[in-house]
Amino acid sequence: MTTLTLGGAINAGLRRSLAGDDRVVLMGEDIGTLGGVFRVTDGLKAEFGAHRVVDTPLSEAGIIGTAVGLAYRGYRPVVEIQFDGFIYPGFDQIVAQVAKLHRRSRGTVKMPITIRVPFGGGIGAAEHHSESPEAYFAHTAGLRVVSCSDAADAYVMIQQAIASDDPVLFFEPKRRYHVKGEVDDRASLADAKPMGIASVVTSGTDVTLVTYGALVQVARDAAIAAAEEGVSIEVIDLRSLSPLDLSTVAGSVRRTGRLVIAHEAGQQLGLGAEIAASITERCFEFLEAAPVRVTGHDIPYPPAKLERYHLPDLDRMLDGVDRALGRPNSLSGVEA
Repeated sequence: MTTLTLGGAINAGLRRSLAGDDRVVLMGEDIGTLGGVFRVTDGLKAEFGAHRVVDTPLSEAGIIGTAVGLAYRGYRPVVEIQFDGFIYPGFDQIVAQVAKLHRRSRGTVKMPITIRVPFGGGIGAAEHHSESPEAYFAHTAGLRVVSCSDAADAYVMIQQAIASDDPVLFFEPKRRYHVKGEVDDRASLADAKPMGIASVVTSGTDVTLVTYGALVQVARDAAIAAAEEGVSIEVIDLRSLSPLDLSTVAGSVRRTGRLVIAHEAGQQLGLGAEIAASITERCFEFLEAAPVRVTGHDIPYPPAKLERYHLPDLDRMLDGVDRALGRPNSLSGVEA
């Protein structure tokens, strides 16, 4: 075991993938000499060469289009998007080409492309630097969409994404990049939890709290705070946003009878809506109350000084738990 930051764990996972498979190629703006805007690829160009860790022009559509061509030729490209809000120029390439070529070629062509996307807020960044576009891609058939929440998962999941024959959108919670955790750097991928399976990170009996990415730690803090008031929260880290591991969520809700879903993205037509609807269909007779969503507001991402009012924090998450339990509190009163 070793201790790494989440960003360092992704770096170590990329290194292991590069060393283990000559077909793996990294591409992105400033990922080589600079080591990436968050230094996640630091040192990899020096170790593996400029032909394996490629600095590209400032062109997301061009980068992803080049990755499609490399995938056609049998490579496994790993693309870095500098910030979540910069991915939109490449949106057409992702949803119209990357997602569809496998089916369009009747399985002849595989698209083993990993697109790394730092996502979410909490770092005080400027416009286009703190968005949560994951629902756009989770809506598109043909793509896998995943997110890690700690260093151990980041190390394993980035390798699983690269090894997958499916295209993977790999959303990295940027405000967790510098948080350290224990990593088993000798772990075998064959023995690791598949990236499509959710994790129960805190067991509980009263409420199921489902989230992913940076909010997993907030949810764990909420479980600790709620326990002091005698409320037992089961926290689930989704890990995979498409496909969703609804079986794990449904199994938990059948035990607790109450569901809260939290994410940084806006509420309207988001992942929380999909999870609430799907779990209601599967678990209607077990639910003691309507599912509750705790999300970002349905607005363009606010200026840095106001983002603390936008992002779900400990108080808003506990308020969501209280609403699921029908308990009054000082934040939203008695309305459930």
